[in-house]
Amino acid sequence: MQKNFGIPKRSSDTVESRPVNWRRGLFRLWLLISAAWIMGWIIYLALVGIQGGLKTTGDLMELPVLLFGPPLALLLFGIAARWAIRGFAVEDGGQSPRRFEG
Repeated sequence: MQKNFGIPKRSSDTVESRPVNWRRGLFRLWLLISAAWIMGWIIYLALVGIQGGLKTTGDLMELPVLLFGPPLALLLFGIAARWAIRGFAVEDGGQSPRRFEG
């Protein structure tokens, strides 16, 4: 028989599941990924700029698209995915569809 080393046993009857706020969690995840994307490119572009790589105005015009385009595209994809998932909700006899907690 194994000894219990101070770790309490959990039975499946006493486990309470807390509701998950998917919308808030995924938004925070998007913020972190977007911040990492933007910081990474800013560091890279700063190093390239120090070496004289950004010389024309065309190079500077591409920066907003490079920095903010992919995070905005990811946000739009998330909104579209949420809309698509809500399409699977079962409707209650003429009432509005059941709200997806996400």
